[in-house]
Amino acid sequence: MDLAHGNGVNRISALKFPADALVFLRAGLRDPRRVSAVAPSGRALARLMTSEIVAGNGPVIELGPGTGAITRALLDRGVPERHLALIELDPQLAVMLRSRFPAARVLAIDAGRLRRVDPFDGCAAGAVVSGLPLLSLRDREIMSILSGAFRRLRYGGAFYQFTYGLRCPVPRRILKRLGLRAQRMGWVVSNIPPAAVYRIERSVRRSAAGAHGD
Repeated sequence: MDLAHGNGVNRISALKFPADALVFLRAGLRDPRRVSAVAPSGRALARLMTSEIVAGNGPVIELGPGTGAITRALLDRGVPERHLALIELDPQLAVMLRSRFPAARVLAIDAGRLRRVDPFDGCAAGAVVSGLPLLSLRDREIMSILSGAFRRLRYGGAFYQFTYGLRCPVPRRILKRLGLRAQRMGWVVSNIPPAAVYRIERSVRRSAAGAHGD
C-alpha cells in the first residue's frame, strides 16, 4: 500500500471512514515495513497535496493511493476520473480502488516499475502525487521510483510528496543525482501527526533526459 509516510493518521477521517481505517490496519499487518499509518489522509492534507493540480494539467498518476483519500481530492479539483492512474501495490486495496473509481486506471504494481509501464499509452502526465513511504525505503528504491515517475511526467510537471519528517524525504544526494530540486509547500498541523508537503521538480540546469536519470 505504500503508506508509511504517505497517508497520515487523522482522527476525523478515521471516525468518518471506520471501514477504511480497518483496511489500513489489515494492510499494515500484511506488510509492516511499508505501512505505518492506520487511517486515510486528512482532508486538509489531501487539499494541500492537490492544491496546484487542475483539470487542465492532463493525466495524473497517484502512487500509493490506499483507500483513495487523496484520489477524492483530485476529483474535487476537477481532474476527470478517467485521467487518473492509481498505482497500488497491495492487491486487496487495488480491488477496492477499482470498485470506488471504476473509470480510473488501477495498476496493482510496485511504483518502481513506472520506468517499464506506461499508464497512459504515451500521453505524459501533468503531475504525480505520492503517498509512498520514502523514509522507510532504500536509496535504490527511491531512485527507481523517482526516475520512473519523471519519465512519465511532461517537462514542467511536478511530483508531490508528504512526510512526517522535518526535512524533505528524498535525500539531497538523490535529488542532485537525478537533477531534481525540492521545495516545501507547507505544513498541515491539523494532521495527526503533522505533515509537510513537498513539491519536487526538474532542476532548470538539467535537461529532461538528465532528470530521468538516463
